[in-house]
Amino acid sequence: MNPEFETAPQPMLNDLTRRSLLGSAFIALAALPLTRAAQAQPAEQAAVFIEKTVRELTAAVNSGNSTKDKASALQTIIDRAVDVNSVGRFCLGRFWRLASPAEQAEYIDLFHRVLVQNITGKVGDYQGVSITLVRTVPREDGVAVTTTVTRPNSAPSRVDWLVNAESGELRIVDVIAEGTSLRLTQRNDYASYLSRNNNSVRALIDALKQQAATG
Repeated sequence: MNPEFETAPQPMLNDLTRRSLLGSAFIALAALPLTRAAQAQPAEQAAVFIEKTVRELTAAVNSGNSTKDKASALQTIIDRAVDVNSVGRFCLGRFWRLASPAEQAEYIDLFHRVLVQNITGKVGDYQGVSITLVRTVPREDGVAVTTTVTRPNSAPSRVDWLVNAESGELRIVDVIAEGTSLRLTQRNDYASYLSRNNNSVRALIDALKQQAATG
């Protein structure tokens, strides 16, 4: 599984888009810390949630439907299974507090659009994928559900799906691909981009606008 960004056509986005938000297996998610209630979430429920989600994912991408219909199905799954708002806030890190309420809302909207585009735009790459549950591991920040992801002509990859109930229901909040936390990778990429652009959240928003427009 390859978590690298595809390069955007605009030079200003080359670093920003260096790694795909979900790579080649619907991955690149981030999270906020857990409440005590979320920490108490049973591992069994997390496993059932992930089993249902990956069954829907694989059914969607391996179906005989059109690419457009597959993309639509994936978007529905993303919106249901991923805590996108927490993903976006975490990825912006300390800069979230520096943004105005209007900038925060605009950023979250763009983050969601780019996230969906990065997944659905590669729907053909996922054909033939299979995902097998291995085990669950309770963690301080949720429950990690370990899976093996297999794609045609590729070696199997380990992917851990981190689940918590911070939003009030079970949601995916991070994915760790072969030991690499993609929430942290994305946040570091954003921080690097912002540091080269005077720590301007507006600059990041403008870059995401361009990415969304060309997606």
